[in-house]
Amino acid sequence: MGLPTLLNTRSPLAAASTQRARLEAVPLARSFDRALSACGTWPLETATPTVLQMNLGKRCNQACHHCHVDAGPDRTEIMTDEVIEACLAVLERSTIGTLDITGGAPELHPRFREIIARARALDRHVMDRCNLTITTLPNYADLPEFLASHGVEVVASLPSYAAAQTDRQRGDGVFDQSLRALRAFNALGYGREGSGLVLNLVTNPVGAFLPAAQTALEQDWRRELKRRYDVEFNHLFTITNMPISRYLEWLEQSGNLESYLTKLVHAFNPATVNGLMCRYTLSVGWDGRLYDCDFNQMLDLPLSTTIVDANLDVAKTRRILVGPHCFGCTAGAGSSCGGSTISLE
Repeated sequence: MGLPTLLNTRSPLAAASTQRARLEAVPLARSFDRALSACGTWPLETATPTVLQMNLGKRCNQACHHCHVDAGPDRTEIMTDEVIEACLAVLERSTIGTLDITGGAPELHPRFREIIARARALDRHVMDRCNLTITTLPNYADLPEFLASHGVEVVASLPSYAAAQTDRQRGDGVFDQSLRALRAFNALGYGREGSGLVLNLVTNPVGAFLPAAQTALEQDWRRELKRRYDVEFNHLFTITNMPISRYLEWLEQSGNLESYLTKLVHAFNPATVNGLMCRYTLSVGWDGRLYDCDFNQMLDLPLSTTIVDANLDVAKTRRILVGPHCFGCTAGAGSSCGGSTISLE
């Protein structure tokens, strides 16, 4: 389903070091640290973390055109038992209130359900970043019921409410499968008013441009999904495509890399900086290494410690590692795992 991964095709961009070099080679009007300095927010530092994000690995039943993880069915990396236990131990001994589970398709990890059950037993809020189509596979058809029984917030990827656009980005037939999954979640109460079961959708542009205004787009999506398919959801998150991995490859092949990065630089908005996810999130890779965010994780920009030996007192305040890709999170209304960081409306 979708494209082969960069690793599978032996692309030079499969190496994070090559990606970083390509981004650094693009001539830009200013660097990210200089943009921050100009608005008085350099150095960029973290606050006390409120979210622990676990990337359970790169295995996925899809291989999407825009994927910054380069995830796919041919990837074998999954989080080890030692790392899982360390993550849960950090949750238990810290004040971090939210566990954000991502991948790949995190549901493919054999301990996915156990992780959720143990985190909920610690009274932590749990989010599952779901590609929807995973629930249409025979062994995962009961996932919506499991997630509902534990009160898990579902953050579901859907590029568009139009079938052609979704399939163009994610592969033929993905939209119909996603629709089936959304209806299954709705049938359990997800996205329905008063149910307490949260279903948020995530969309990113199909092309080399910034997402439209989130609030206005959410109104359009709510109207069209209800009118066309009788599907409901809670909120829509718009996320800027990051110039990483397969999206970086597409930018290069289409001749859009320099113009896209220039667009991000020109759209830099100082008001977005306070809400950047890197300031409040501790990101854990499948191998236990720690990062400021999932994007730094994919560009191999780790912190100096792992989750196994991490000292949370050190993690509370630290300087965040930045690069040209960071303009993606500060362009326009901003972009984070929770969508726009400010409203421009």
